[in-house]
Amino acid sequence: MKLTRKLLSISACVSLSMMAMSGLAKAETMIIASPQAPEGFDGDALKAHTQNVVTQVYENLVKYGTMEVDGVTVLNPNDLQPHLAESWTTSEDGKTWVFKLREGVMSPFGNELTADDVEWGWAKSKDQKRTGNFIARVSNVETVKAISKYEVEFTLSAPSAIFLSALTLYVPAIYDTTEVKKHVTEDDPWALEWMQSNTAGFGAYHLDLLRPDDQAVFVANPNYFEDQPYYDRVIYKEIPSEASRVTLLKAGQVQWIDRPSIQKVVDMQADDDVKVERATSRSVAAVRMNPSCEIFSDARVRQAFNYAVDKDALNEAVFAGQADIAKSIVSPIIAGSNQDHFAYDFSQEKAKALLAEAGYPDGITEEVEVLYADAFWHQEPVAIQVADMLKQVGINAVPTRITSSEMRARAAPAVQDMCFFAWEDGPIVLDAVYSMFLMSHSTGVSNRAKYTNPDLDALIDRARQELDAETRLGLIDDAQKIWADDAPWVLAAYPATFEAMAPNVSGWVYYPDEHERWRELRGN
Repeated sequence: MKLTRKLLSISACVSLSMMAMSGLAKAETMIIASPQAPEGFDGDALKAHTQNVVTQVYENLVKYGTMEVDGVTVLNPNDLQPHLAESWTTSEDGKTWVFKLREGVMSPFGNELTADDVEWGWAKSKDQKRTGNFIARVSNVETVKAISKYEVEFTLSAPSAIFLSALTLYVPAIYDTTEVKKHVTEDDPWALEWMQSNTAGFGAYHLDLLRPDDQAVFVANPNYFEDQPYYDRVIYKEIPSEASRVTLLKAGQVQWIDRPSIQKVVDMQADDDVKVERATSRSVAAVRMNPSCEIFSDARVRQAFNYAVDKDALNEAVFAGQADIAKSIVSPIIAGSNQDHFAYDFSQEKAKALLAEAGYPDGITEEVEVLYADAFWHQEPVAIQVADMLKQVGINAVPTRITSSEMRARAAPAVQDMCFFAWEDGPIVLDAVYSMFLMSHSTGVSNRAKYTNPDLDALIDRARQELDAETRLGLIDDAQKIWADDAPWVLAAYPATFEAMAPNVSGWVYYPDEHERWRELRGN
């Protein structure tokens, strides 16, 4: 394959930077072509491409085991194994957990993991009131306390079946506080400014060099407590053009490209110079309706909108037929998902009948904006397709673009003033109760359209504290039915997750945060 002069220049820059930093381009170096270099390294304050890389640096007390499904290695959400912790004990009432840490776990700075590091990381998340604080709240964590050098005690306000699964996450992070505290100031007690361009964890990789708007270079932690990764250096290179990223991958100049669009996926699936892996996503693409807006206050209108949308046609037009049709707020990869309650098959007749019952015998003539942004590649085509389908049943739907920053601001818990908008959300914990709490509970941080139902909230809250698996899944099944009857979203699809890599790269496993783990990849 021939490269254009522009791509040759990009390739040369990558090669030169590799040689400059390592003295010699090595087979153990992996280059990831991404639209953007990371803008920060604090998992509690996610910026562009932060999550992609902090998942490589910060590891937690517990990890998922794996299993084989149809010849593919996947995470087993029912198999929670020790990781940075070697064991744990639980009180009879399920509210006190004591974790015994592995001894001799070292950071790249040569400092040993202790219980104080765990306590500090959870205190940081609580103080920031961001992602980690939500994780603590949803899993009922009240206090985290070091009780000896290698023992840390978690006290819960109530029993929680989500708690152990939450400890698989990258946040609240476990920091090497011996190093981090060197950068603490009176005005910055958590060294947040330092974390904008530095890392200090106990995971497999560590940030070695950052060139803003260019690249971030990571090196393997020489003291990592598990087997050393195959790749001893990972260059996270900013290549803004997707076409350039794909060309570089096909030419063997990079080994991985970040989140290709569906159009490029279809192209690469037919190319022997590229390997494309696929997994059903934990996320749900939908167009959300805000029941606090007058037009969506009637469930019959919301149901009519769902009947009016041809999900199969939407999948073909937007997702090239490669997504899975969504019929629950809970993805089918999560145990307890019920795809039978959401019974809104495409029917323009039913849509028109429900609109008439709700007082719109001639359809909805006032303008209904279908807001979209560019936070996800599919937002615009989904909004356009859905608007066109709604027009066919007499709804004056108009696709309307706003900025991603405006959409995120208006979807914040304290605002939530958008009436109808395209979005994608999903849990980073493979748990049905967590998933529903996150996106449908009135206090869920991803409930972005003011949906509230006290009966549903009560079921989810009971399920959060229920330790019997069968009873718990029964409660969440009832909650899914209530949500489906309320029909607050026009469900579209579970957009498949695709990863494109060099043909010789192996070891990829799908994680619910949708980021590969570099420590698991091999290049042979």
